[in-house]
Amino acid sequence: MKRPDPIPAALTSVDALEQEGLVAPGDRDALEAVAAEFRVRITPAMAGVASQGVRAQFVPDPRELALRPEELADPIGDDAHRPVPGLTHRYPDRAILHATQTCEVYCRFCFRRETVGETGTLAEAEFDRVVDYLRSHPAVREVIFTGGDPLVLSARRLAAMLDRLEAVESLESVRFHTRVPVVAPGKVTGALVAALDRALPVWLVLHANHADEITPAASEALRRLNRAGVPLLSQTVLLRGVNADPDTLERLFRKLIRNRVKPYYLHHPDLAKGTGHFRLTLAEGQAIMAALRGRLTGIAQPLYVLDIPGGHGKVPVGPGYLRAEGEGWVVTDPQGVEHRYRDL
Repeated sequence: MKRPDPIPAALTSVDALEQEGLVAPGDRDALEAVAAEFRVRITPAMAGVASQGVRAQFVPDPRELALRPEELADPIGDDAHRPVPGLTHRYPDRAILHATQTCEVYCRFCFRRETVGETGTLAEAEFDRVVDYLRSHPAVREVIFTGGDPLVLSARRLAAMLDRLEAVESLESVRFHTRVPVVAPGKVTGALVAALDRALPVWLVLHANHADEITPAASEALRRLNRAGVPLLSQTVLLRGVNADPDTLERLFRKLIRNRVKPYYLHHPDLAKGTGHFRLTLAEGQAIMAALRGRLTGIAQPLYVLDIPGGHGKVPVGPGYLRAEGEGWVVTDPQGVEHRYRDL
């Protein structure tokens, strides 16, 4: 029987990027300096997409070395809410499990870019402490697998972790945040899908920022998950040079819906070091969301949120449609026209 062809290796150096034509030879010195600060890794699935909106997310850029005073090593405060290694408990009813620090790709805007890749999988002894913590804190109803990217772990390892979490009676659901179905769709195997198909509800939040990421292979991977009964949501980061306009986001959200993925969050970019060239103002983001309100079905519209620096949580920051005036309200419709309304 013929063996399957080996999967091409990821691109992890400036040399490899240059050989694939993703960077110009004259940029080598500047990009080597960037790679020395922030890891480089692009999967073949993404290297093969000839789209500026995709490549800007993964190909290093000399502007990453321009650090700004407001930028932080831990912009969302993971470390401030870590009761045991591998677990962040910021909200009363849910906790984040850092199952691994490894990713299939290293995004140039990542808010954990200073820690991803430093260590591998959460050790078994550390996971024991996580399970003990969850048992002693029954208010935690949901565990959110993150990293790194938790789906880089083997199906066997994930199944073993989920088996133990399923035995924690207070847990009601598990959520995975991942890029794997789009950046490495071949890893969504039958074994992985079987590991996620269980009595304890497993939700999956796909990280996708541009419609061109959702290749035919990615659509097939998402369909395999969908057929296993895994509910699919998405999160997107609003990024200048990638998707910061209504047309690009509309195309992305429509493509997600066609793949049975509900747009969940649109994140305002975090204050991660070296990411200033991706950021835009909150007012610009609100204007983009206002433009989408009148042209997209409600199920295709995510919640626009800001993760407050320092670990204070996410809050909606979408445009306002309502203001108090006199004894009633003034409501703005999707076309920008104001209407008076009285509720009492």
